[in-house]
Amino acid sequence: MKKIFLAMALLLATASSAHAQVVSEPVTSDYAVRRSAYPRILPGSRAEFKISAPDARKVQIDLDKKYDMERQPDGSWTCVTDSLGPGFHYYFIIVDGARVSDPASETFFGCGVAASGLEVPYSEGDVRFQMADVPHGAIAMRPYYSTPDGAWRRMMVYTPPCYHKSGDKKYPVLYLQHGGGEDERGWAIQGRTNIILDNLIASGEAEPMIIVMADGNSTDFTRSLIEDCIPLIESTYRVIPDADHRALAGLSMGGIQTLNTVIEHPELFRHVGVFSSGWWADANAPAGMGKDTEKYYSKLASDKDYFNSQFKNFWISMGGEEDIAFNNCRIMRGRFDDMGIKYTYFETPGGHTWPVWRESLYNFSKLIFK
Repeated sequence: MKKIFLAMALLLATASSAHAQVVSEPVTSDYAVRRSAYPRILPGSRAEFKISAPDARKVQIDLDKKYDMERQPDGSWTCVTDSLGPGFHYYFIIVDGARVSDPASETFFGCGVAASGLEVPYSEGDVRFQMADVPHGAIAMRPYYSTPDGAWRRMMVYTPPCYHKSGDKKYPVLYLQHGGGEDERGWAIQGRTNIILDNLIASGEAEPMIIVMADGNSTDFTRSLIEDCIPLIESTYRVIPDADHRALAGLSMGGIQTLNTVIEHPELFRHVGVFSSGWWADANAPAGMGKDTEKYYSKLASDKDYFNSQFKNFWISMGGEEDIAFNNCRIMRGRFDDMGIKYTYFETPGGHTWPVWRESLYNFSKLIFK
């Protein structure tokens, strides 16, 4: 049986803010390198770029679509984009056909390469994803050895503001996975996980929790999570080591990894989040996502009452019909409905993008460990 959770106020706010004029004069992007004036955000949520390439014949900006840049007398190239939605956007510069990152921007591992990033301000009053004057937690990088991969990997671990001041108090843990073409830094940097949780914890809307962001680029994610990541966290941090205080969530590829893991090990997690994802509905699945999904459907169908009782929160979100995973998710939810699997569905406009996944984490984290 399906539950529909449509936070209409948030949907309307997100939709209306996508083209809101949130700056009254040009402001430099949050991710412009020091002393660089570009890229910058103009009124109307447009982005302006300036690139020095005096010997180039053609220069473009690739940001949602390709924009031709105009050559200036000094050998620089400039352009202004259409109005952009709020939040984080990857982009590239194309110089005479070669796609490269912008030397004026910070770089991020996304789309499987080093990509540039642009942060478009949210509408006035929407401070959910902005640094605020509240107590701040910390994100630490910890190495771990991945048994199935036979190699060292990294995880990013968020601890809430109260963690180091609370004596022997123990905390629940959310294991939060990135998507394909990204790594453990995605949620920590592009996703602004610490900012989202700091703000929610300060307002009392989310329980203080530890968040573990591991490297999902593994030959066997489920095995590495269970054999390597969870034991390390539970032996190193003050956590409550039971299913009631353990959650697993992920976006895109991380959503499929989440589904595979919780269906194989429903006894380990009471809270499940699947963002912009769903088991692949055809034979053209990318590498690592084309496992025999019918075995998971069979497990669910054979004991639906057990699975329904195990998961206190089975939360699925999607970035509207423009999300590239929308059809996979729609088909999966239809099969869940047919077999009587209970879940909550949340949809917000924005496609397969970080603004959507920030929104998903914001809403999911308010539900868990209550």
